[in-house]
Amino acid sequence: MHRGNELLTIGELAARTGLSVSAVRFYEAKGLVQPHRTQGNQRRFLRSDIRRLSFALIAQQLGFTLPQIATELGKLPEGRTPSAADWKRISAGFREVIETRVAQLQRMLEDLDGCIGCGCLSLKKCALYNPDDRAARSGTGARFILVSRAVAMAD
Repeated sequence: MHRGNELLTIGELAARTGLSVSAVRFYEAKGLVQPHRTQGNQRRFLRSDIRRLSFALIAQQLGFTLPQIATELGKLPEGRTPSAADWKRISAGFREVIETRVAQLQRMLEDLDGCIGCGCLSLKKCALYNPDDRAARSGTGARFILVSRAVAMAD
């Protein structure tokens, strides 16, 4: 069998990804990898599953949920190692989400010592940040964190 088409046992996949066998089974149950079965009903994984699981681990560390990760992995080709173009396509969507989170964190950092737009109006300073509770027009919650202050304060 050609090395690129070599199938891996669950133990080999676990060793290559740094996961436990039970973790590989967990990700399988979540649909992130789909093994082939031998005549003896043993799992065999494609070498490309090493990258899929590695991607899943990184994406989880970035705060993505397993359903989000499964959706993105579902866009990858079956049966071959994803190409640079495949990963670039997926990373574009992830990049947008991460950039939005970074912007939210930046706004939170800037407003950390003051009102965070909770709409409580309990601080005298809130009158400066949120006169007449304008932020409430764009929804509930911490509007200055969830959306830009300019949008939250728009008439």
